[in-house]
Amino acid sequence: MRWIRGFLFFVIVFAITFFLLEKKQIEPDEAIDNISHNISQKQKDFIEKSVPENIIVKQKFKGEIYRWIGKGTDELVDELGEPKRKDLSSYGYTWWIYTNNQTQYIQFGVKDDKIQTVYATGNDIHIEPLTIGDSYKSVNAELQFTEEVTYRQGIAAYTFFLDEEDLRMRPLVKLSDNIYAQVYFDTFTNKLSSIRVMTGDVLLLQRPYGLRYRGGLPELPNLTDKEWEKVENGMEKQIFDITNVIRNSFNKDILIWEEKVSEVAFSHSKDMSESNYFSHYSPDGDGLKERLEKKEIYYFAAGENIAAQYVDAPAAVEGWLNSKGHREALLHENYTHLGVGVYRLYYTQNFLTKSDE
Repeated sequence: MRWIRGFLFFVIVFAITFFLLEKKQIEPDEAIDNISHNISQKQKDFIEKSVPENIIVKQKFKGEIYRWIGKGTDELVDELGEPKRKDLSSYGYTWWIYTNNQTQYIQFGVKDDKIQTVYATGNDIHIEPLTIGDSYKSVNAELQFTEEVTYRQGIAAYTFFLDEEDLRMRPLVKLSDNIYAQVYFDTFTNKLSSIRVMTGDVLLLQRPYGLRYRGGLPELPNLTDKEWEKVENGMEKQIFDITNVIRNSFNKDILIWEEKVSEVAFSHSKDMSESNYFSHYSPDGDGLKERLEKKEIYYFAAGENIAAQYVDAPAAVEGWLNSKGHREALLHENYTHLGVGVYRLYYTQNFLTKSDE
């Protein structure tokens, strides 16, 4: 009988304990907001480590830009309408372009009708708790930049290494298990210039930083010449759009697209790629002046930006913004027209000052 009484006592205690635990459960979405106000920082740190990472991201990063990753294109169209255009990328997704040509530019990378990555710049984008134009110091305090960022995929592990320039211009931040953000800075003003949010798979495809890994690496799509032509045409328009949004943020006039100048720029990008050089002057000594003359293009002043091996058009423009000579051309107040030519991963901008026609 004694053992029976002991057993019953154990059952009763267990039932009471289970009931109390059941009553004290808190929904994960509410855990931080409801508990952390009246506890110590040490306890708060423990709670944040205990709650799934995606819940912390949901609590902290409330801007619209973050919630689009993983969403479908039907929802995108319902909310923003049809895109200005759809540009094929070299990474297997298609960019859906949304811009008002002055204050806002957003491109959504779509694959299998799901959004995999987003790039955005301009004054009218929602990236709370951040804002375009925030100081480097304030963004770093919010995100806490590090020299190493790791992406895990099952038993595979990929660690990206950021050098000093990376940390100044384009730090990488892990927002959740599978969502990462590149924050681009204008190093001349030390202010946030743009943001790119992406899945770990997209980050691994682009590999924009030094990389140490355990496991396999995904292969890039093997594009045909016709597909590359579509990619190149899309990047030319992206560079044009982003350039104008950036110029507008510095109170510079919007540039006009110049098709004949774009042909000149494209020829130079293609020549650099095929002849394996990187210079404003071709092996035969011709520069921008000679290239424009051959096409009988007349102008008062001209300038040229070139870049190579950037992962895509937004990255190339951010690179130009952070290089003194290229920045001067990008923001030159007297330029009126722009032609852009892209061949593979070689990029050329040709700026002109022309009279009103």
